[in-house]
Amino acid sequence: MPELIEDLTAIPNVLVITSRPLSAFTTIGVGGMPRAIVRTNTNAAAKQVLDYLDHMDIPSLVLGGGSNLVIDDGDLDVVAVQLPGSGVRAGDARYTDHVTIDPKSGAITSDAGITWDDLVQSAIGLGLGGLECLSGIPGSVGATPVQNVGAYGVEIAHILNAVLVYDRQTKAAQWIEPEQLDLGYRTSNLKFQDRRIVFAVQLRGNPDGLSAPLRYTELLRMCDAREGERRPSAKVRTAVLAQRRAKGMVYDPHDVDTASAGSFFTNPVVPDLRPVIERVRFACGDDVAERIPVHPVANGYKLSAAWLIERAGFKKGWPENGVATLSTKHSLAITNRGRATTNDVWNLANQIMEEVERTFGIRLHPEPVAYPPRPRPSS
Repeated sequence: MPELIEDLTAIPNVLVITSRPLSAFTTIGVGGMPRAIVRTNTNAAAKQVLDYLDHMDIPSLVLGGGSNLVIDDGDLDVVAVQLPGSGVRAGDARYTDHVTIDPKSGAITSDAGITWDDLVQSAIGLGLGGLECLSGIPGSVGATPVQNVGAYGVEIAHILNAVLVYDRQTKAAQWIEPEQLDLGYRTSNLKFQDRRIVFAVQLRGNPDGLSAPLRYTELLRMCDAREGERRPSAKVRTAVLAQRRAKGMVYDPHDVDTASAGSFFTNPVVPDLRPVIERVRFACGDDVAERIPVHPVANGYKLSAAWLIERAGFKKGWPENGVATLSTKHSLAITNRGRATTNDVWNLANQIMEEVERTFGIRLHPEPVAYPPRPRPSS
C-alpha cells in the first residue's frame, strides 16, 4: 500500500486521497473504502494513472459524478480515478483548458470530469440552445454519452458530435463519432465495460439560442408553446428545473428525496402489448387496463416503469420508515434515508423487480451501474 500511494503521488498533475469512503462521492450515499482515490488534472495524467494500475493489475473504478452508480460497502480492493475537470466549475474562466464554448458556431468541447449541469448552464448563459431539456441531470459530462442520457424528448445522441475515448488495451486515445457508439435508450457500447474510457466530449448547441422542439405536455404548458415549437433556452431550462425539482430529480444535499441514483429502472420496451394488457386487466381491472401509458417506439412499445411499480403495490415513500425507500416525490427513484447500506438498496430494488414481473410479466432493468458488477438479467 505505501508503495502504491508513493507511485501514484509521483505522477504529475494528480492528487491522491486515502481516507474518504466512496459514499462521499455518490449521490445515493453508499459505497465502501477504496485503496485510494486519485484525482487527475489532465488527460495525460489520467492515462498514466490508468496505465500504471493496469500494469500492476490493480482494480480501478473511473468515478464521475457518482449519480448513476451503486457501490458495494466495506473495504474495496480498488483505486477510484477521477477524470480531468472534477470539481471545476464549467463557467470559471480560469479553467478554459477543461471547457471551450463557441457561441457563434455552437461548438462545445468539455473534459469528462466537468459537472454536466454546470456545462448546460454555461452554454445557455452564452446564448446557446439545444441542451435545455437536459438541465438538472446530475453527474459528469463523460457519463452522458455512456448512458445516452435523455429527458423531455432530447437525448445526448441528438447533440453529440464526437467522444474522445481512451482504449486501455491499445493505449490509444481517439475521437469517435456517435455512429460508432451504438447509442440507444439509456445505453451505448461504452456502458457496462471499463476498457474504453471517455476523456472528453464534443457537443453542438443552437447558436440562435432557441430550444429543441418542445414535445412534453408540462413543458408546453409552462412555456406557452404548441407541440414542436421552440422557445428561448433559458426559459425552457427554468421550466425543466422546476419539473425536476418537483420530482426530487435535482440533487440537493438538504433534500433526502434526492439521495438517489436517479431513476433506478429504465422504462421497459415490449414487442407486443396484448399480454401486458391482459395481465393489467387481471391485476388492476378493466378501467386501469384501458389507461396504460404507452409510447410507440421502433422495436415495440415503451411502458412507464413508474406506472408499473405503483400498480404493483409500491407507492411513493414505500416502505414507510425504511432506511432505503422509494422517493416520496417519484416512485422511480430509490433513496437513502440516511442509514441505508448497499444491500438495503439492492434488496428493495430486487423486491420491486420480482413483484412487477410476478404481477405483469415484465422484468425491469436497473439503470445505475453497480460496482463490483452484478449479473445482468437476460430478459
